[in-house]
Formats: sequence, C-alpha cells, structure tokens
Amino acid sequence: MKRNKILVLLVVLGFVGISCSGYIDAFKNIQRLQFKLGKVHNFKLAEVAIGDKLNPSDLGVLDMAKLVAAFSSGTLKTQFTLDLLAKNPNDGTGGTPNTSAVIKALEWKLYLDQKEVLQGNLNKGIEIPGVGQETVIPIEISFDMMKYFSGENLNSLINLALVLGGKQGSSSRLELKIKPTVDTIFGPITYPNEITVIDKEFRSQ
Repeated sequence: MKRNKILVLLVVLGFVGISCSGYIDAFKNIQRLQFKLGKVHNFKLAEVAIGDKLNPSDLGVLDMAKLVAAFSSGTLKTQFTLDLLAKNPNDGTGGTPNTSAVIKALEWKLYLDQKEVLQGNLNKGIEIPGVGQETVIPIEISFDMMKYFSGENLNSLINLALVLGGKQGSSSRLELKIKPTVDTIFGPITYPNEITVIDKEFRSQ
C-alpha cells in the first residue's frame, strides 16, 4: 500500500513538473510577440476630414467655419483609426514551434505628446499567425483635443491634427501602452507588464 502511494505521488509530481514546464514554454512563446505603431487614417477634427490635407490653407471655407465654431464652443472632437502592428516570430525557426497566437483581449492607453488621452480594451479574438509577418489591429480613437491642449490656439491644433492624420501624417507623436491577454492551452495568460509601443521599431515584453 505504501509503495502504491509513493508511485501515485511520483506520477503526480511528474505531471505537475510537465505542466509547469509547458506553462513556462507557453509564456515564453507569447512573450515573443512584437508590436509597433502603424498608420493613422480616417482622421476627423470636429467632423472635418483632413486625411487629404497638407496645410491649414488646404481647408475650405465651410470646413474652417466648422472648426472655428467647435473651437469657440470649447470642444474639438478628434477621431481617427490607429493601426497597431503585431508580429509573431514563432515561425518554427530558432528551436521554437510554429504556433499561431490568439489575442483574446488587449488593454491599451493612448498618449499624445506624452499626455495620456484615452484608455480602452479590445475584447475580441485576434489571430497572429506564426509566420513572422505583420498583422494589422485597427484601434478606433475618439477624444476631445481641447481637453488636453486647452492653452493652444486653433491654428496650432489644426497643425497638430495634420501632423498626425494629414496627407503626410504619421503616428510618431503617439505612443500606446498595451497589456495583451493571449489564449494558450493552459487558458488565457495576461502579460504581467505593459509594453510601450512606438512607430520606430517592433517591441516585445
């Protein structure tokens, strides 16, 4: 009887050891996911589309009238789509198995010129194939620009909008802090720390 108990204990300990090892491997794999900011598009300032504009002088009379009216009311509603690029390097090279990753949730905070302007959470399954190629995750953004830049004049805010979402705009003045939750065979695993995502390079945990 005593011998049987010892055998059962050894089997349980072996199973726990395998499970822990598998969990660690799964966690290492999801930590290899890489993120980078992509394009800003569909930019609207007070419902005025500026995606095809280079300078404030490109705005028509009616568009300027809308912007002046919104600015005078103390509100400049800002809307755009920010592409978050994700890359999964678990492509079977370097001794790691070729595995896809499914992001089940993605907590995020958006910073503009180092000011936090918005928080959100994507709650949908996003598959990142293990092929080393980029997967685009669009994030819809909406906030009041005057809430964070109330000391600026209208022309400065229009120029800021054009730098972000105009014809030659970019996400260089934006920053995302994200905390993904990734599905694994052991259930969802949430990253312990935030990843700071910028437009210059892919970053991982």
